[in-house]
Amino acid sequence: MSNRSLLNTMGFYALVVIIVVFACFPFYYAIVTSFATGTQLFQVQYWPQQLSWTNYNAVLGNSTFVRSLFNSLFIASLTVGFSLLLAVTASYALARVRFRGRGLLLMTILAVSMFPQIAVLAGLFELIRFLGIFNTPWAMILSYVIFTLPFTVWVLTTFMRDLPVEIEEAAIVDGATPWVIISQVFLPLLWPALVTTGLLAFIGAWNEFLFALTFTSSETQRTVPVAIALLSGASQQEIPWGPIMAASVIVTVPLIVLVLIFQRKIVAGLTAGGVKG
Repeated sequence: MSNRSLLNTMGFYALVVIIVVFACFPFYYAIVTSFATGTQLFQVQYWPQQLSWTNYNAVLGNSTFVRSLFNSLFIASLTVGFSLLLAVTASYALARVRFRGRGLLLMTILAVSMFPQIAVLAGLFELIRFLGIFNTPWAMILSYVIFTLPFTVWVLTTFMRDLPVEIEEAAIVDGATPWVIISQVFLPLLWPALVTTGLLAFIGAWNEFLFALTFTSSETQRTVPVAIALLSGASQQEIPWGPIMAASVIVTVPLIVLVLIFQRKIVAGLTAGGVKG
């Protein structure tokens, strides 16, 4: 049994190593490629021969790309803020207030996330033109909030449903209003779920491409994914792989750092409501 257990353990860790290598190798190779220049870009190298910062200097020296970084940061941050504000209030009503059709409403909210972006692109485009926010950050913020809300509402509702009823009852006895209960009683207990949904909403808004490409028409309003896709070389036929890889690394590193910082909160938020008792 000990030999069999040892083999199972070794097999498990070998599988983990294979999965980690498979998942991390593309990003590692992007880092290696970002330091390559000239003909080195077309040579298969698993270790950088020399560290050249030419591609990074070219990307960061591009004022359009830097502006796109700030556009993405602004849009993603406001998307997270609006999504969490609406989701917290909606989850309180769905988890604590009893009314007819509550379950059906929750399932309807979740069903909205089943529609692919391309299916609603035309209708959303007409809505944005009608509101007069085309080629502005608010066009992306509106569309991102619409697609982010179903997941955030679902997770926060599940998490809030598991909070002890006695806490809410004690607050009501003390004369607390529903908003006071949400902001001062439940909100401090919702941090794991808030971090999880907020970070996933931020990543989704940061990486989104289709809406950002469709709802913008000027360089000053573009987000990072669109800016990377539209990077051009010295000629129309040249694809600047070096600057593209450098820009991809610059965009990806902040997300990795955020995930590593909040990984415990993310796991706690995703497993909320999964265990009873």
